[in-house]
Amino acid sequence: MNVVDSSAWIEFFADGPNAAQFAGPIEDFNNLLVPSLTLYEVFKLVVQLAGESAALDAVSVMLKGRVVELSASIALEAARVSLAEKLAMADSMILATARLENAVLWTQDADFEGLEGVEYRAAAGAQ
Repeated sequence: MNVVDSSAWIEFFADGPNAAQFAGPIEDFNNLLVPSLTLYEVFKLVVQLAGESAALDAVSVMLKGRVVELSASIALEAARVSLAEKLAMADSMILATARLENAVLWTQDADFEGLEGVEYRAAAGAQ
């Protein structure tokens, strides 16, 4: 199973330098888990950058995976993850979702670099 972080979704939709790195897990819809928080983050950013129509198009791709709603168990695990890994709330919720679902988290967010269960690709210019 795969969880794709918001940074990787944006890279994929923008056809950035790492887009091909994230295409595999994104296009494997049968094994794609989409935390509801990533829907929020991606929709908001794409609306700001490209408008609501483009954001709805992006969300339609995301919805091909299985959306994982924020639950009490994810929230509590996210608090544990946040304390242990020193992550912000949104990052800890996404990582907790991946861990509870036994999924790999794909990202280019440097806050996740070196963490267990994470496939990190450095963003262009950050290498």
